[in-house]
Amino acid sequence: MRLFVALEIPHSVREELAKLIEEMRAIAPKVKWVRPANLHVTLKFIGHTDSEKLDAIITSLETVRSDAVVDIVEMEFRGLGFFPSEKRARVLWAGVKASANLATLAGEVDRAATTLGFPAETRDFKPHLTLARFDSPGMPPLLAKIVEGNATHDFGVLRTGTFHLIQSRLKPTGAEYTTLRSFPFTAEA
Repeated sequence: MRLFVALEIPHSVREELAKLIEEMRAIAPKVKWVRPANLHVTLKFIGHTDSEKLDAIITSLETVRSDAVVDIVEMEFRGLGFFPSEKRARVLWAGVKASANLATLAGEVDRAATTLGFPAETRDFKPHLTLARFDSPGMPPLLAKIVEGNATHDFGVLRTGTFHLIQSRLKPTGAEYTTLRSFPFTAEA
């Protein structure tokens, strides 16, 4: 099974981004667009693992309630951008401005996974919503113009005290996600 840990985004943010994705898809239909139903903020990609490890993963993730992560996570979804750059775009993303404890939460989730032998993250945590992936670097000029026009657009906010373990099944029609378990990490969740 293929697993990751993530935060779900609010319906209102999903709808805002769904409209924008449809507009951009009309301009660049060959780009691999993420289905709006699959938008999420990834905390940790676990990857392929044996189903026999599922109980241990759940037990480990249940420990993510440390003193380091006691408050609700707050996020503002704002603007669009690219990884690694506009000229060599491989990923189109919507930006996330988050409370400092989001990075702490991601670190605690990573720590919980590494206790089971999963590799630790080597890159700094950069929260974002992946909207599209490009097979080859480059961007249609009209798409670049839409992205530029939404560079500071506000898509909405999220306040949450819960993260989720999600299974991803890769199908010819795209990834299909199933939430296996939800984990409150604050007393307010």
